[in-house]
Amino acid sequence: MSALKGACIIAQSGGPTSVINASAYGAISASLASDCITKVYGAAHGIRGVLDDRLYVMDEEDPAELARLKNTPSSALGSCRYKLKDPDVDDSDYRRILEVFRKYDVRYFFYNGGNDSMDTCNKISKFMLKNGYECRVMGIPKTIDNDLFGTDHCPGYGSAAKYVATSTMEVYHDATVYDYGMVTILEIMGRHAGWLAAASAIAAQHGMGPDLIYLPEIPFDCETFFADVEKVYKATGKCIVAISEGIAAADGKLMVEKFAEGTDVARDSFGHAQLFGVGTTLANMVKARLGCKTRCVEFSLAQRCAAHLASQTDVDEAFLAGQKAVEYAVAGVTDKMVGFRCSRENGYSCEIELLDLTVVANTEKKIPREWINEAGNGLKQAYIDYALPLIAGEARPEFENGVPRFAKLKKILAE
Repeated sequence: MSALKGACIIAQSGGPTSVINASAYGAISASLASDCITKVYGAAHGIRGVLDDRLYVMDEEDPAELARLKNTPSSALGSCRYKLKDPDVDDSDYRRILEVFRKYDVRYFFYNGGNDSMDTCNKISKFMLKNGYECRVMGIPKTIDNDLFGTDHCPGYGSAAKYVATSTMEVYHDATVYDYGMVTILEIMGRHAGWLAAASAIAAQHGMGPDLIYLPEIPFDCETFFADVEKVYKATGKCIVAISEGIAAADGKLMVEKFAEGTDVARDSFGHAQLFGVGTTLANMVKARLGCKTRCVEFSLAQRCAAHLASQTDVDEAFLAGQKAVEYAVAGVTDKMVGFRCSRENGYSCEIELLDLTVVANTEKKIPREWINEAGNGLKQAYIDYALPLIAGEARPEFENGVPRFAKLKKILAE
């Protein structure tokens, strides 16, 4: 296949992670080193930056600052939650994207995100092909939710899982220090898949974790929950519970929506319900039922931005995902997402696997039922064996005056 010369755009989308910038650096550094890529742009706030013609010139950034992206959390280029319409219904956004691509001679587009971002990637790729514009489009995975279909795991999950496990162990020490009874509920991110809450089981393996874990994969029943908590509390005088914020009833309705019946639930631009408060509501209900002291701890945004506790494995794999996306695109690959194929036999190994965007887009991967205990309130060893390699190694960010020295980009806009 003949070489395709032209500029590239790298964009980030959706919820940030502690290693999404490692993927960006992998893609930026590989693009800068490529003879085929003539100019490297970063889109300001994801696909919105393309639509608004706000592109940063990455060629003009200080190489030392770019290198610091590897240990800088969140989305250095800015993120967005913008859903492109179906092009068969309204193709105005796509025509605008094509206009900007032509203006800057963009022949490579790399989108770093989760489920919705892979859908965006897929739609753009198909539109460019339909309109005869040669542009290689590659998806770079990221999501702490670990729910992208086809890949063993997602960049961002290992570090978030490491944070959840570590924070759970720390909360355990605080929650069990007093001589009176208390029920502590940990509210952990996870809309439809419970990968993050499951990570609290790593802490339990060390004797410093939750007694009960509830995931979206198992229908949630309040009466069963109260019975489980009461049993542990009466036996030990303490009870620590880990709950995915996306737990749902047997009818599929989110508990946060059930608890808020009669009121309007806030939603994002994709129509997703804003998930918060389920832990506090359950803590208050337990207090009313058992008459004991209760506390809810929301791990909240720290789960996805705690670069000080990042997994070195996660950092390295995130960088590799961005780097390989560029290398494959330059070699002629398009309309794919970079994924991981891993083995845990005789040690851990991870290889790159290319996945069709059509298959990945909007398909969620959940925790296998056989990894969850029969009662539906805990995890089995199979999950621990899966997760431990992903949290391995401690990333060592650069420090200055006692705090991390994160990347400071100039963000020079293209003209």
